[in-house]
Amino acid sequence: MTKTSFRLVPSLLTLAATGFAVLLGWAMWESYMGTPWTRDGTVRTYVVTIAPEVEGRIVQLTVGDNQFVHKGDLLLVIDPTNYRITLQLAEAAVAQARATAQNAQRQAARRRMMTDLAETVEDRQTYEANAAAAQAQYQQAIASRDQAKVNLERTELHSPVNGWVTNLLARLGDYAGVGRNTISVVDADSFWVDAYFEETQLALMHEGDPASIKLMGYRQVVHGEVGGVARGINIANAQSDPQGLATVNPIFTWVRLAQRIPVRIRIDQVPDGVRLVAGMTATVQIDPRDKPRRN
Repeated sequence: MTKTSFRLVPSLLTLAATGFAVLLGWAMWESYMGTPWTRDGTVRTYVVTIAPEVEGRIVQLTVGDNQFVHKGDLLLVIDPTNYRITLQLAEAAVAQARATAQNAQRQAARRRMMTDLAETVEDRQTYEANAAAAQAQYQQAIASRDQAKVNLERTELHSPVNGWVTNLLARLGDYAGVGRNTISVVDADSFWVDAYFEETQLALMHEGDPASIKLMGYRQVVHGEVGGVARGINIANAQSDPQGLATVNPIFTWVRLAQRIPVRIRIDQVPDGVRLVAGMTATVQIDPRDKPRRN
């Protein structure tokens, strides 16, 4: 090797390293600009809050905290004694009202068969009105009985979804009030991810685009797809004061930061061993099916 060739080696190595760095930077830029991703993702799910529609003391609690339940499983029972007695009284009232209505109908029917000489028109109208009133009272008694039956059924609370009982604070012997949350169930069939992308990335993604979800606590990748993009976020300048006037920030900076927009990611496949928990942190990457072409 000549002395001149030896001097060219460092220059060639420098040019090669520079070219490799340029190609690597270009590839990373293309990957970043053509494949939207964000580390600001959160696992979400629906939580069903179960509140009694009747009040009473809890006499049976069949589940524990974090226990998985199926749709229709019994969760707890409120003391049914008073509601069972109320139903018995309502059934007796139905029987009495039925007998009264039937007797009034028979009396009205007999009056209709009499001649005008034996019965006046006013008397016939009175018996017809009594029969109609008795029939109405009978229907009212039936409605009261049906309501009592529904209230008795409501002493048993069943799970409306498949999921896990969470943050169970109810205990045997507690008094359950009407409309007061007693048991919460995490819906196992409703998990999704909310990923917050910068508004400059929204043009690259469409509904149905594949998405890769990397949870902070797992190495496995969860697969999903773009389900939809939120159509609105809170605007500070749109808030009004107590007088109804717009509250506008007096400072406007020329350097504007891109807003972050929630994108809903449907979960298609969860690898074995991955446990989804609402509130987990996730990194989301979208693979647009129609990637933009650069000139």
